[in-house]
Amino acid sequence: MSAKKEATLPPLKAKKNKSEDDDDTPPPKEKFVPKVWTSFQKTESDLRKMAPQQRSRYLAYEEPPKDIAAVQGNTLKRLRDLKKGYEKEHPPIPGEVITEKDKHAKLIGQLKAAEARNRLRIMRLRYQANRAQEINHLISCQPSALKSVRLQALVPATQENRNKGDTLDKLDRHRVEGLLEDTQGLLTNRIT
Repeated sequence: MSAKKEATLPPLKAKKNKSEDDDDTPPPKEKFVPKVWTSFQKTESDLRKMAPQQRSRYLAYEEPPKDIAAVQGNTLKRLRDLKKGYEKEHPPIPGEVITEKDKHAKLIGQLKAAEARNRLRIMRLRYQANRAQEINHLISCQPSALKSVRLQALVPATQENRNKGDTLDKLDRHRVEGLLEDTQGLLTNRIT
């Protein structure tokens, strides 16, 4: 039997009892400092044997070398300086300007929508005029007057409005309603 080296974790700190800690204030928050576990450390030869992905995962939790840490610090400092310079050159926009821009954008949107509706209306009218012109041309090109009249009756040049409103006057309406309500057929049946 070969003796394997087992990794052991440090013991957990014992929790304080409620009687020992009377105040309810939480302890001050400390900055998280990652702890390097010596039991899991790999040697240089073990690192070289690892696949690149596995090596990068392992080294992600290691402290970077001093030269890399210095370069990272310089990069962070440069980014902070760039951010400060950008904030100096581009101050925040006041609220009134933003509301004016929103109103202007809304007005532009409404104007564009009105123009689009007008374009559609003009296209619809142009289509209807072209259609009527073509139908009139077909009617006029028929070989006989009878065929022309028949085609004109079947295919009208202009579309009539389907909803013409109410064509009945009060007396006619009263008569129609009376006929509809007559369930026994007394008004329509002829007695001989």
